[in-house]
Amino acid sequence: MTASQYNQEEYQLFQAFLENACGIVLGENKHYLVNSRLSKLMREQDIPSLTELVARIDSAVGMNPLKNQVIEAMTTNETLWFRDGYPFEILPETIFTEYKNQKKTQIKILSAACSSGQEPYSISIIADEFMKKNFGANMQFQIVGIDIDQPILNSAREAKYESMALARGLSEERKQRYFTQQGNYWQVNTDIRSRVTFREHNLMQSYASLGKFDVIFCRNVLIYFSAELKKDILSRLASMLNPGGYLFLGSSESIVQYSDSFNMIRTPKGAVYQLKP
Repeated sequence: MTASQYNQEEYQLFQAFLENACGIVLGENKHYLVNSRLSKLMREQDIPSLTELVARIDSAVGMNPLKNQVIEAMTTNETLWFRDGYPFEILPETIFTEYKNQKKTQIKILSAACSSGQEPYSISIIADEFMKKNFGANMQFQIVGIDIDQPILNSAREAKYESMALARGLSEERKQRYFTQQGNYWQVNTDIRSRVTFREHNLMQSYASLGKFDVIFCRNVLIYFSAELKKDILSRLASMLNPGGYLFLGSSESIVQYSDSFNMIRTPKGAVYQLKP
C-alpha cells in the first residue's frame, strides 16, 4: 500500500497508536513519512494496511517484537558528532569551569534520545579535553545515554562507526586521538567509553530510576511531542536536575509556554537553560 492509499481513518488510528506508544505526534500531512518508514516492514510481514498493523500489535501477548520494530522504524536515529557545535563549547567554557570553581567532584550528565551514541561520546570527549587542560582538577564524569530503541542502544554500546559516520562532525584530529581503527570500522577508545552507560528508556515513563543530573541534553526531541507532553516532560526533567543544573534543548526549540522552571542563560556561544533556585 502506498501513501496515497492510506485513508484518513486508518492514518488517524496509527497516529493514536504511535502517540500512546511513545509520545510521537504525527502531523496530518505525514503519510509519506509513514510509508517510507514502514513499507518495507509491512511487506516483509505481509501486512496489507495500517489498520491490520495496529490490530496485530494490539492482539500480541507477552513480548511484542512487531511493536518494537514499528517504533524503531518511526523514531529518528539521525545524529551527528558535536551536533550544532555551541553546546560543546558552553559545556567546558561555562558549565565545567563553574563546577571546577565550586570544587564539585562528581558531574552526572544525561543524554536523552541518544540514538547510536554520538552525543554522549561527544560529551565524554569534551570532558576528557577539559580535564587535560585543567590538570589536577578533581572531577569525575558519569554520562548516561537513554533511548527508546533497544537495537540502536546495542549499536551505541558497541561504539563502532564507519568512516562515513565519523566524517559527520568529527575532526580528523579527534578521530585519531579518540578512536582506534578496526578493519572497516573505528571504535571509540576505552577511556572515553568508560564514562558512558546506556539504558533503554521511554520519555513517557517514570524518571525516578534514572536519578539526579547536573546537566541534561534533550535536544531535537520535544518537537515530536504534543504541547501537553512537552509540559509534562519539561516538568519531569526539571525534577531530575540538581540545584542550579543545566538543560540543553535543540537550537530551534524553546521552553516558552511549556515551563517556567528555568532561566535562559545567554553566553557568547549560545543559550542554555538553568534550573531556577
